[in-house]
Amino acid sequence: AAGAALLALTGCGGNESHEEPVIRPVRTTQVFSHGAGRERTFSGTARAGIESRLSFKVAGNLIERAVNVGDRVDAGDTIARLDPTDFDLQREDAEASVARTEAEERRAAADYERVRQLYENDNASKNDLDAARAGAESSRAAARSARKNLELAQQRLGYTRLTAPVGGAISSVGAEVNENVSAGQVVAVLSAGERPEVAFSVPELLISRVREGAKASVAFDALPGRSFEAVVTEVGVSATGGGATFPVTVLLDSNPGEVRPGMAAEVSIVFAGGDARRIRVPPSAILEDRDGRFAFVVEDVEGDLGTVRRRVVRVGELTTDGLEVL
Repeated sequence: AAGAALLALTGCGGNESHEEPVIRPVRTTQVFSHGAGRERTFSGTARAGIESRLSFKVAGNLIERAVNVGDRVDAGDTIARLDPTDFDLQREDAEASVARTEAEERRAAADYERVRQLYENDNASKNDLDAARAGAESSRAAARSARKNLELAQQRLGYTRLTAPVGGAISSVGAEVNENVSAGQVVAVLSAGERPEVAFSVPELLISRVREGAKASVAFDALPGRSFEAVVTEVGVSATGGGATFPVTVLLDSNPGEVRPGMAAEVSIVFAGGDARRIRVPPSAILEDRDGRFAFVVEDVEGDLGTVRRRVVRVGELTTDGLEVL
């Protein structure tokens, strides 16, 4: 038995081995520190740079609508016309009034001149002179008023023709022929302007950080894979629709012909957030146990080999680019 034990001990001593460190494969990604600017995206709607809601200044019966949706017009082109009959009669009545009052003005002026000469020769009283002067001045004022009424009647007659203030395209129409339209009722909407705009709403928590002149990026659902640079031109000062959002407008830097009013758009703006720097990593890279959140960082890299060490981290928001590590 003793000999067997001795042989066993001798055999164990001869088979001593040293354990080699286990090299485990890991997946890594290189990350970089970014500024604190945070990109936000808002839904909006495209519209023309200039959108004119054309209407008549007077009421009447629509006898002609010269445009349809999609038609292009130049400045001065006829959009629609009202029945001018009533306005033409008013103009003729005003012309007759002018002729009558001017005749009375000439007669009163002649009477005043005659009474004045009689007064100078002591053949008329002071009361006669004053009455003649008052009659002449009253007739002169009546003639002036009649001429103004004629100008107004001529203008009202001209208002029966609605023209395009600038060149553009008709985006919608709001009245049909033989329809009675009121003053101010929209007959057609004219879309013009060299560059389109996009209107959207910003929550109250962010509106104070939006400034005119800020850069933005706009993408359209109808134009996948393309984005357009824009600049903020309008920032609302009061909430709209009784909610907690404020209207903001951006103007595209260029005029892509494919963008049309009413298209759905996504507006992206980068908001500054101070001097802090952030790192964005894949969410799966952040682990958590009883001691808190942590990540494994590869250090002392030589070739394809390195040392993995645990690093405690504090995280921020989960964004489209990954989880923020503050």
